[in-house]
Amino acid sequence: MDFISLGYIGLFLAGFLSATILPMNSEFVLIALLVQNFDPWLCLAIATVGNSLGGLTNYWLGQLGNPLWFKRFGISEEKLMTFEKRIQKYGYWLAFLSWVPIIGDPLTIALGFFKVPFWRVLILIVLGKLLRYLILIFPFL
Repeated sequence: MDFISLGYIGLFLAGFLSATILPMNSEFVLIALLVQNFDPWLCLAIATVGNSLGGLTNYWLGQLGNPLWFKRFGISEEKLMTFEKRIQKYGYWLAFLSWVPIIGDPLTIALGFFKVPFWRVLILIVLGKLLRYLILIFPFL
């Protein structure tokens, strides 16, 4: 699918899908639209909303999680308890790292799985993703 030709809708879709476990790159679409003189502030808002909703989808999927699923992937109960201790130690602050490639998606799933409070997770997911996109659009302002 050619997200760039879809303009703002494509940016939203790329942002949403790249925040899920699908291998996508919303940054490429964002920069491509900015090079084509799309409004940087609107791009910032759309990319942030799409990417944040994708991260929250991971969080909600995590809430649906069943410990038995982890056994299918070879994750022992000891390892699961180690993850839980880390999540409990750092808590909702981990949501700020949801934008980080490779680790961000599993983090948001884990935050949901271990029932970290939604509103705190929401705020930090949005803030982290907003700052990342703001840094990317800064040269275009």
